[in-house]
Amino acid sequence: MAKKLYVGNLNFNMTDDELEGIFSEFGTVNSASVVVDRYTNKSRGFGFVEFAEDADAKKAKEAVDGKEFGGRSLRVDEAKEPRESRDSSRSYNSRSFGSSRNSRY
Repeated sequence: MAKKLYVGNLNFNMTDDELEGIFSEFGTVNSASVVVDRYTNKSRGFGFVEFAEDADAKKAKEAVDGKEFGGRSLRVDEAKEPRESRDSSRSYNSRSFGSSRNSRY
């Protein structure tokens, strides 16, 4: 089963290939991607690495977490599942906004 890791505190010049290179010695990497800002196309300083096997991901996490690469100590943790979409049809009480005085209107 595939396991995805979050990798934080990346050097802002790190590429997807460099990220994959750091983790590939611990097992088969399905994907490695540095997250970039959609407007500036510059790194946001974190990324994700997906391993084919959970055991390989665990080994990589233990080995790489806290190690220095590119002048920065990497933070490695299991990636969290994406949040569920929020219901946009919530109804709000009009009195919950604005001043606490009762409105005559």
